[in-house]
Amino acid sequence: MIAVHDIHKHFGGFHAVDGATLTIETGSITGLIGPNGAGKTTLFNVIAGVLPPTGGKVVMDGEDITGLKPHELFDKGLLRTFQIAHEFSSMTCRENLMMVPGGQTGEGLWNTWFGRKRIADEERALRAKADEVLEFLTVEHLADQPAGQISGGQKKLLELGRTMMVDAKIVFLDEVGAGVNRTLLNTIGDAIIRLNKERAYTFCVIEHDMDFIGRLCDPVICMAEGKVLAEGSLDEIKANDAVIEAYLGTGLKNKDKLEEPA
Repeated sequence: MIAVHDIHKHFGGFHAVDGATLTIETGSITGLIGPNGAGKTTLFNVIAGVLPPTGGKVVMDGEDITGLKPHELFDKGLLRTFQIAHEFSSMTCRENLMMVPGGQTGEGLWNTWFGRKRIADEERALRAKADEVLEFLTVEHLADQPAGQISGGQKKLLELGRTMMVDAKIVFLDEVGAGVNRTLLNTIGDAIIRLNKERAYTFCVIEHDMDFIGRLCDPVICMAEGKVLAEGSLDEIKANDAVIEAYLGTGLKNKDKLEEPA
């Protein structure tokens, strides 16, 4: 689905991503781990068009997408979420979902005068789809709740729900578990697995919770200092001396501490 070739991203003299090369296979849930400052989020931002690369190439389904803007990638089915959820706080959860699809009839001034029936039909369909998404995520009881008043974990679920309002092919999840209690994190994990199995979503997940990564992800890719350090199953990654060194600066004798990386 995604092939990243020798990506570099420099901020002045700082090389946040320094020659990263990796692939994300269609239909996989790929984990991306690494110590703080490894370049994971910067790499996400380059792939998702938020930042232009200093060098290198990103290919999606055989097409060079390097440097495309986020809205252009959105139209191709590449979506991402953020460490801090972005919602329209005064709008209801249902309305937040209904806002997602682009090119809605009601966006045109002319149509508000002469296309009212089409707008009404479209809004009914969007409302029905939003309610289906909320039910899928087991948060239908939040449909009429202002999004700014729900918990952080529920906002992460709402962000995942946004990806379900369009024909997403691949979704990049950036620290979906940050600040989320264990119960809600399990709910988010269940939703990701269902979307992968039932709707053929491909995912790439940045996460520090190794239990969450172990439950969802295969393969797991580890980054350090802007480079890809290792790739394999979580057990293989945890047994890799270079990975242990990157996290702890010690060696294999303390590899059990990788269970809770900083």
